[in-house]
Amino acid sequence: MNSATLIVSLLVWLQFKHFVADYLLQPPWILRGKGDFRKPGGYVHAGLHACGSLPALYFAGLDATLIVSLAVAEFVIHYLIDHTKAVHARRHPHAPSTRAFWAMHGADQLMHHLTYSGMLLVALLYGSIGLGAIR
Repeated sequence: MNSATLIVSLLVWLQFKHFVADYLLQPPWILRGKGDFRKPGGYVHAGLHACGSLPALYFAGLDATLIVSLAVAEFVIHYLIDHTKAVHARRHPHAPSTRAFWAMHGADQLMHHLTYSGMLLVALLYGSIGLGAIR
């Protein structure tokens, strides 16, 4: 598999995983736990994201140190994005029928997908799928 195919495959995996973890695997106790450092919900949710990325990073041929580094970074970043959004939403509640609600939702999703862009960049720069291999 060439590097371009590999990097697009990695992106597709990360986006599919994001859909599953963000929209299908969030019971009420996880949703209630976001925005509170003392509750496990946000940690479990961020952990699902980080663990869900592991197979794709492994199959992309990255070494163990880079895989663990990317997973830990994703966990921390995802947790902080969701924590910030939850705290903001409690302080400034908006109904789903409002533009403000969707702007915040869109900003949240943008931040997560920019995280994946950063992960792909690191994989390209430091992984075995390096930029030099892309034609």
